[in-house]
Amino acid sequence: MSIEVKVPALPESVADATISAWHKQPGDTVSRDENLVDIETDKVVLEVPAPIDGVLTEIKQQQGATVTAHQLIAVLEPAGSTGAGKTTAAATPQASKAAAKGNGGGNGSDQDASTAGPAVRKLLAENDLKASQIQGSGKDGRILKEDVQSYLQQQQKSAPTAGKTSPAAAASKKSETTAPAISFDAGSRPEKRVAMTRLRARIAERLLEAQSNAAILTTFNEVNMQPVMELRNRYKDQFEKEYGVKLGFMSFFVKASVEALKKFPAVNASIDGNDIVYHGFYDIGVAVSSPRGLVVPILRNAEQMSMAAIESKIVEYGKKAKDGTLSLDEMTGGTFTVSNGGIFGSLLSTPILNPPQSGILGMHKIEERPVVEHGQIVARPMMYLALSYDHRIIDGKEAVQFLVAIKEALEDPARILLEI
Repeated sequence: MSIEVKVPALPESVADATISAWHKQPGDTVSRDENLVDIETDKVVLEVPAPIDGVLTEIKQQQGATVTAHQLIAVLEPAGSTGAGKTTAAATPQASKAAAKGNGGGNGSDQDASTAGPAVRKLLAENDLKASQIQGSGKDGRILKEDVQSYLQQQQKSAPTAGKTSPAAAASKKSETTAPAISFDAGSRPEKRVAMTRLRARIAERLLEAQSNAAILTTFNEVNMQPVMELRNRYKDQFEKEYGVKLGFMSFFVKASVEALKKFPAVNASIDGNDIVYHGFYDIGVAVSSPRGLVVPILRNAEQMSMAAIESKIVEYGKKAKDGTLSLDEMTGGTFTVSNGGIFGSLLSTPILNPPQSGILGMHKIEERPVVEHGQIVARPMMYLALSYDHRIIDGKEAVQFLVAIKEALEDPARILLEI
């Protein structure tokens, strides 16, 4: 009896989705819970697992097709059924490879790669690796992402020339920080048309919405980061030993933002029709760059989180953004956003609001600059701060004072601890 594979229920407010990539083709054997296809919405990527062990006999919707919730996209035949027997010839080569590996022959890379998760397959492809090169540590020898990363690190350490990075490791690092490059031959005038991903299209829509529907204004200030840096340097080793996570700058900025939001509730508010909605909680969005584009996962009830909890959650979100596994709930809501363009080298920028939020804080690159202290010119690690806000509900005075409150908290970190 054939088993139908359908599009899962889509997140609320999402009308349709796009078939992003099939990981199996007709005739391929599949295992229960093995990922068959990635389906991209304008917010998250959904994985569709195989409901049974069997053979994929038919794909109803090809890559790039637009689909809706519960729409039929593929057909499976259970293992050992008559229908599955029709595809035995197509499945035999893969089965032979698996058997050969079990007997010590062949490399079995195709079969191993197909049973790995999407993050592992992506990492293997990016670094031009075969699954047979990696020793899996998961259940039944399944290759995990950590196995691939460990292999790349070993390759880097064993490189013949000290200080040089192996091609695989270099490719891995590049893939983490930049989008795939589009190159053309010198002297030619070609063009390449590439459809926007659903996420990129959604980002474009929301940015245009923010520009069109809000009265965005930006105010600037600068902060002397020396007190925070000294505090961080003094306790970072102990902090990491105690909590298992590094002490970064973002937790200081999140905490400082929460305290400033408590003093200026309009910055934590939003507009709903003709009403202003004041929020009695502080859900802070943290802008994270991912291979698919900018995403903003939420630190819920940030006022209740410790510095360690904030840092741990940010690390978790960063990994999920890279792997494309952030859930819709993790990216929904938020009352204020913090964005750090400084990690890319930005010295100054005007961030755009994330609707329906009314404020966003932009962090920038830390640079030593001459400043005057007590009549003396000294060098200090300075950072420009930018606050973009919706002038419809936030007056200029409030915006400036809000940014000053963040500056004062960071230049005297004891204020964060004392909540003053």
